[in-house]
Amino acid sequence: SDIINKHQENMMLFEKMVKAQDEGDANLWRECLHDDWEFLMHSSGKIHRKGSADPEEWAKLIKSIKRENQRCIFENDEILVTHSFNTYASGDKEALLMVHKKKDGLFWRSESGATPIK
Repeated sequence: SDIINKHQENMMLFEKMVKAQDEGDANLWRECLHDDWEFLMHSSGKIHRKGSADPEEWAKLIKSIKRENQRCIFENDEILVTHSFNTYASGDKEALLMVHKKKDGLFWRSESGATPIK
């Protein structure tokens, strides 16, 4: 049915995102992004856009983050909410909550909220 197909499509997007992160594959990650995608960084307030992101820089960034216990909290055809425990190249650790609004089955607006872990 249409409901089952939508659910499978949603799960495929989450799984594709995780695979891109696990493999440090910036091209696969970009396949998850709508052409109008914007990401508001919690740490700097800076907005990243799909068109302005250098694939090599994204690949380095993706590979530099160690994600643990990454899970999908909620997903439907409008939104994906994830949580993970991240360790960054600097040694900083955070509990990271990500919210991705979707458009046309892809990430359209992404925003993060983080809690530092000591």
